[in-house]
Amino acid sequence: QVQLVESGGGLVQAGGSLRLSCAASGPTFSSYVPGWFRQAPGKEREFVTAISWSSTTYYADSVKGRFTISRENAKNMVYLQMNSLKPEDTAVYYCAARDRGSVFTSTSYLYWGQGTQVTVSS
Repeated sequence: QVQLVESGGGLVQAGGSLRLSCAASGPTFSSYVPGWFRQAPGKEREFVTAISWSSTTYYADSVKGRFTISRENAKNMVYLQMNSLKPEDTAVYYCAARDRGSVFTSTSYLYWGQGTQVTVSS
């Protein structure tokens, strides 16, 4: 069993930055690939980014060059640095642990956090 807890969301003006954190617990977390998804009101949950245990990173086109995923293996922590935020980045952001399948597909992820709200004002 893996537990994921996100933190760091909040309200920020367009052009600003936020850093989200995901604290993972559970003896098998290292077996999974961590990623971030987001869901805006009235929209489907969408892939944001993921990072493999060999440090290969994956990004949605909409966030490339603005967002950076990283992790601290020893602390079981995953981070999402978000810069140059736009109002369209407003969403609930979820940390997730991928079991198998495409990193871009939410159904590949077995464990999910409760989400943290990010609101970007114009």
